Amino acid sequence: MGVFGDIINYIIHMGASVMLPIVISVLSVCLGVRVGKAIRSGLMIGVGFVGLGLIVDMMNAQLGPAAKAMSQNFGLTLSVVDIGWPGASPMTWASSIATVAIPVAIGVNILMLGLKWTKTVNIDIWNIWHMTFTGAIAYVATGNFAIGIAGVIVHAAISYKFGDLWAPLMSDYFELDGLTVPHGTSAYMAPVACAIDYILDKIPVIKNIDISVDSLQEKAGVLAEPIVIGGILGSVVGFLAGYGPQEALPLGIKMSAVMVLMPKVVKCIMEGLMPLSEKAKDILSKKFGSADFYIGLDPAILLGDPQVVTTGLIFIPLTILIAIIVPGNTILPFGDLATIGFFIAIAVAVHKGNLFRSIISGSAIMFFTIWVANETIPWVTKLAQTTNSTDGANLVAALDQGGCPITYIYTQIFTQKNIIGLMVVAVIYTVCIVFAVMHSRKRQQDLNV
Repeated sequence: MGVFGDIINYIIHMGASVMLPIVISVLSVCLGVRVGKAIRSGLMIGVGFVGLGLIVDMMNAQLGPAAKAMSQNFGLTLSVVDIGWPGASPMTWASSIATVAIPVAIGVNILMLGLKWTKTVNIDIWNIWHMTFTGAIAYVATGNFAIGIAGVIVHAAISYKFGDLWAPLMSDYFELDGLTVPHGTSAYMAPVACAIDYILDKIPVIKNIDISVDSLQEKAGVLAEPIVIGGILGSVVGFLAGYGPQEALPLGIKMSAVMVLMPKVVKCIMEGLMPLSEKAKDILSKKFGSADFYIGLDPAILLGDPQVVTTGLIFIPLTILIAIIVPGNTILPFGDLATIGFFIAIAVAVHKGNLFRSIISGSAIMFFTIWVANETIPWVTKLAQTTNSTDGANLVAALDQGGCPITYIYTQIFTQKNIIGLMVVAVIYTVCIVFAVMHSRKRQQDLNV
């Protein structure tokens, strides 16, 4: 890979807020967008991701200590700390698989587009780290580089198909026409929500319960506005952590800020993407006929929805409670708590913004994630050790990606150290994917009516 690999690594280490504007600007020019317009689009996306970074960093800085204090306040003794995606992504990019993974993942996308196996055009190069993680884990678990690269290919192919599956939800619920989210926890855990939604539709009385931020606003007025909900939930988290009013109330104000600022920041990203999205769709439609194509982006674009942010805040204390009841769990949720919204974002859309259903399926998602993440602790620890990313910890866990069923199933196929666990997770996940396909087709039919 040589010089090319060095260039890729150099750009990667500048972060998504620099990497994506460069990719978007160059790609826009290549597709025929005027240079000035392409540069402005790239910069607007950069501004959006800087804004998202500031908000997420603030959430981590404020909610992280609160979550730790909450666990101590409840007397939890969970010994393995979740490093979250902020810890998992750097060590993934530091792995020996990383430099090869980007061209491999892009190549898989191009091949699938050419063969008409997908309509998703992934331009979010940064989030190829999710696919890379599967390859890196498989490599450290088996010692076979080819198995690692095959893991990148398998995860990439599944991700692009997820992009196709979730496209109707992007248009129907999030009103993001022509865009999709093919990767990350949002994409690969949403099938669980589809299965839960099907089950809830069969239960009398329960199937008719519909609670959303909008419906709450109709009944409670200003008290149910996102800014107020953020303030209340943030303060509640503070008090559960054992904070006094001087600490809990400022936390509530900061969460109100998240509820107000997140949608505005996401709008910057959407504005920046429009020229490329329109041009790409035009070119692809001419080349491949009248078929629709979807631009694959970071799940961060889904955090502009009030229902997603509200549910994410509810799951901060709820995830810690779930961690207590997962049999044999040793993981203390921490690194990913502030961004639980990523785990349940598409699930919220599956349930059409119904908070009641989102909490039920979100609980199943977090239970499943924590369960799988416990099984991958040895592999994640070994990856952290090979990339010098342990920070002195004896064991390392990551809910984001470490709790990914794709990574677990693929790696277990080759290691075969827990056949029963492999079979259980594989059967559950396969059934959920079947329901996801059914759900996607129904939502597409509804859109076409």
